[in-house]
Amino acid sequence: MSQIIVKGGNALSGSVRVQGAKNSALPILAATLLNRGETVLKGCPRLRDVDASVRILRHLGCEARWEEDTLTVNTAGMNCCNISDALMREMRSSAIFLGAVLARCGQADLSYPGGCELGPRPIDLHLAGLRELGADIREDGGRLRCSAPRLVGRKVVLSLPSVGATENLMLAACGGSGVTSIYNAAQEPEIVDLQDYLCACGAKVSGAGTSTVTVEGGAQLFGCTYTVMPDRIAAATYLCAAAAAGGEVRLTGAKEGHLSTVTAALREAGCTVAADEEGITLRRRRALRGIRPIHTAPYPGFPTDAQAVLMAALARSRGATVFEENIFTNRFRHVDELSRMGADIRVSGRVAVVNGVERLHGASVQSTDLRGGAALCVAALAAEGESAVSGVEHIDRGYEDLAKTLAELGADVRRDEGNSEE
Repeated sequence: MSQIIVKGGNALSGSVRVQGAKNSALPILAATLLNRGETVLKGCPRLRDVDASVRILRHLGCEARWEEDTLTVNTAGMNCCNISDALMREMRSSAIFLGAVLARCGQADLSYPGGCELGPRPIDLHLAGLRELGADIREDGGRLRCSAPRLVGRKVVLSLPSVGATENLMLAACGGSGVTSIYNAAQEPEIVDLQDYLCACGAKVSGAGTSTVTVEGGAQLFGCTYTVMPDRIAAATYLCAAAAAGGEVRLTGAKEGHLSTVTAALREAGCTVAADEEGITLRRRRALRGIRPIHTAPYPGFPTDAQAVLMAALARSRGATVFEENIFTNRFRHVDELSRMGADIRVSGRVAVVNGVERLHGASVQSTDLRGGAALCVAALAAEGESAVSGVEHIDRGYEDLAKTLAELGADVRRDEGNSEE
């Protein structure tokens, strides 16, 4: 069983380059199905979720090969439109293949996706939007059997600014005819990155980053070379790690405009944060202090994916901080594990109150989801003694090598793969 072993007490120092964004690479990989050619995707992160997407592409008849951090995908040989239950269950983002396969083949047969259990995350908005464009979608024994011989552009209003639904509609609309306008669209930077990739392939997409995205369907798409944007949540994680451990770190490639709510919170907590075109630098010399309430919200609000790592950093703050989780109903699963390390956190429904403590102590803790697992590593950096974080497979879904990156910054951390015979 893999574990990340962290001995707390070392201040962090140095510079690392932020990996490519997981939540950008995944929809772009689905989008490669639309161009029937070759995409050279630079800065693509080597993650479990990316590997799952590659397996889906290969299952569909496409070719994919790695060369360092560049993934080359050729979708010319796509020869089927069904995705097995086992492949779909590997990650939540597998749902994004629905819109792309429909646009490419006019039909799709797949099951509901898997991923971290953070509470209900229905894809009803995805399905309703695709039906608006003309797709016939039937549920049969846990599978979605979809047919769309002809997708037609129209106005689609989302009841919530769902990232996945926005992406699925963008992909499907590219393969349809006419103009599709998506209202109350998600505004995340990853939506902009998907639009930029599609436009680089010849698509006519505009408005990403605002509440209305417009797609002029029917354009002939072609392959291209594209660089994935930096991962803002990975950047937030390393900033929170430096805030927890103390010291000074430089994140090259990170863009403060993508995570300004996180840097604002860290400044309020007592960190010095400086940003320029090349990256972000954080310095923490004094004890952290509690800050004003954090309310997670769709972009440009505070990202739910950064809630756990900031909570971990503030576990040793002076004062109290209130966290209100407004995106997922089950996103405080890391709290019990932080409590094993001595954190004083009280949860009531969607609200968690973090009362800063003077000391945390090392403990054996279990990661139950991606960002919660990263939070346990952040807290361990500030704890006295040694911590063992298990459930590393969750962490691997979103970080190329969390232990190695923290070690490069001076942390006493290593990965233990356990007994290979087990």
